[in-house]
Amino acid sequence: MKPIVIGCDNAAVELKDTVIDYLKSRDIEVEDVGCFSSKDSTYYAYIAEKVCSRMIESGYEKDGILLCGTGIGMAITANKCRGIRAAVCHDNFAAERSRLSNNGNVLCLGARIIGPGLAVKIVSEWIRLEFKDSSSTPKVEAICEIEKAHFK
Repeated sequence: MKPIVIGCDNAAVELKDTVIDYLKSRDIEVEDVGCFSSKDSTYYAYIAEKVCSRMIESGYEKDGILLCGTGIGMAITANKCRGIRAAVCHDNFAAERSRLSNNGNVLCLGARIIGPGLAVKIVSEWIRLEFKDSSSTPKVEAICEIEKAHFK
């Protein structure tokens, strides 16, 4: 499994720590870029940018997990970065489809939406899946074409 770069804002520090513990228990390499305290007021956008930058620097050899209150702000920000396909997933089916239908490389979770048990189940589903050439390939290629047109 690919190494994971993970980050959160101050609303999701505890959930991030739970996810990290789970990933490490599976012997998955984890790079934590913060926040490290619920008192840290760093905006989620800057954390998302940091995670995505690390992924890009790795040549997309790393996947990302972003956590905030809802996961929405993280996903919006992450999708501003070249080559990133981030999805908010609050159930296993969404996690599955983000990987298999959309070749998602960033999982976004909301600490105010789901609890730690469900988060671990979603992460477990997401990390075990890998995009394979299928009927979804032309759709993902269309996403990449649109991205190229707007990232000049």
